[in-house]
Amino acid sequence: MNEARQFDADVIVVGAGPVGLSIANMLGVHGVKTVLLERGEELIDYPRAIGMDDECLRSLQSFGMAEAVQEHLTPYHWMRFVTKTGRCFASIEPRTDEFGWSRRNAFNQPLVDRVLLDGLKRFPNVEVRFGQDVMRFEQDADGVTLDVKRTDGSVSSLRTRWLVGSDGGRSPIRTALNVGFGGFTDTSKWLVVDVRNDPIGVPHMYMHCDPERPYVSGALPDGIRRFEFMIFENESEEEMTQPANLAKLMAKVLPPGVDSTRLDYIRQRVYTHNARIADRWKVGRVMLAGDAAHIMPVWQGQGYNTGMRDATNLGWKLAYVVKGIASEKLLDTYQMERPPHAKSMIDLSVTAGRIFSPRNPAVAGARDFATWVLNYIPPLKRYFTEMRFKPMPKYETGLVVREAELNTEASFGQLLGQLVRKTPLGRFMPKASQNAVGKGNSPAGRLFIQPRVRTRDGEVKLLDDVLGPGFAIVAWGVDPSFWLDQKSRDIIAALGARIITAKPVPQMHRDRDIGPDAIVVGDEQMRLKDWFGSYPGAVAVIRPDRFVAGLAYPVKINELLAQVADKMGLNVTRGAA
Repeated sequence: MNEARQFDADVIVVGAGPVGLSIANMLGVHGVKTVLLERGEELIDYPRAIGMDDECLRSLQSFGMAEAVQEHLTPYHWMRFVTKTGRCFASIEPRTDEFGWSRRNAFNQPLVDRVLLDGLKRFPNVEVRFGQDVMRFEQDADGVTLDVKRTDGSVSSLRTRWLVGSDGGRSPIRTALNVGFGGFTDTSKWLVVDVRNDPIGVPHMYMHCDPERPYVSGALPDGIRRFEFMIFENESEEEMTQPANLAKLMAKVLPPGVDSTRLDYIRQRVYTHNARIADRWKVGRVMLAGDAAHIMPVWQGQGYNTGMRDATNLGWKLAYVVKGIASEKLLDTYQMERPPHAKSMIDLSVTAGRIFSPRNPAVAGARDFATWVLNYIPPLKRYFTEMRFKPMPKYETGLVVREAELNTEASFGQLLGQLVRKTPLGRFMPKASQNAVGKGNSPAGRLFIQPRVRTRDGEVKLLDDVLGPGFAIVAWGVDPSFWLDQKSRDIIAALGARIITAKPVPQMHRDRDIGPDAIVVGDEQMRLKDWFGSYPGAVAVIRPDRFVAGLAYPVKINELLAQVADKMGLNVTRGAA
């Protein structure tokens, strides 16, 4: 393979599922020359994932597709766990919108995937090629060369600077890299049945915890309904999809007397639950994302969303490295940040499945009694209802600057707060109360909130639409420009970062304390004030994926920016992405 040949793309993405489509859209926004290869002749046209969370919608927002998919979503879609007798013992009903969107949404994946594919037409720098199967690839110090087989049997060679394998759970890219995929496969199987003419019509998702045969019933947009039935070890896919046996299964979920042959079936497929994660997500110039990096049971609907978090984390980092703004050091943070959180989501999904589907009646009875008791303990009930058990992404290493790195000493109150949060009491305290105790709960490495803000033109927008596609420096009530030295100004210029000062709406037109570089917004919901009031600092450096790189007082902004620049290998002589 010729190492000196011209590059066909800066990034080649293999796999046109939601993760690959999203990475390509993000690279398109940043002007990166991208080729998306898909082995199939077209997108998959049947439902697979059915749950989208607020973090995922925020990712779609980052490349201008959140509004376009709204018609294919059902927001505020609850998940209810029901005993054999019909009692709802747990209902997950998160009503928060701290990230700007409904936390739980049902969606029609084929239509959303189509929106993401159509979104790529906006970018002359992105090319999509269907019917392209990667036969082999080889990487060197400068790039990756691929042999690609077309559907007509011809083979071509492509060369790229970076390669992303988002090619599914059986990823040939991962296999070729000889990367381990440790974990386990559950012994039970599940039959998925999707129908176009929903015969029940009730909203939400119902997890029927019947030990005789657990099953799921969920409403989707466009009158589609999904049923899932546990299939036992002595039952085969061929057997259970026979009309007579399928009719018996459907009789379990349909009202009495309904003829199941009137249902318009989309598909019937048996699948197994896997809990696996790749040993490495970055090998030289090749990265893994989505199902190629991790697969998990469906019980919390987080497989799709976890893959989208991968795309959000990786897309902008690739853009900054390709454009010479950051070094490969930044891409190394993908390996540091994403696997630990993906593993926590796998563990959550496995635990939820064990709660949902025990086949031992005694175990199911004990669960039903325990949950009946817990519903009378308000803090525990809120813990489940508000989905506080969901591990939110928190990056401990990578592009994260801790308070200790800014030479700040923890006060007694902060130390007390840290101690309280580690006790059982702290686990069930409201977040605001936890933060109030010593204000020691650093937001560095966590996702920043997205409230609505008012611009000086009078428009009310979601915050990210003001921040723009790159870095942002967000401050409460002050313009941090006053404290910037020349090195920090150079860093901000290299990052292309916007400076945002949030004020109470009545004060947003006052300029006496605002320099020419700051964009002033009105804190429409006063949530930014509450957020900054909960932490030790008034200036936050926000990454393009909306995670907090670090928080500081205005007088420490130079130290914070220097740390950010160092951790990403920033080239201060280059322009912004």
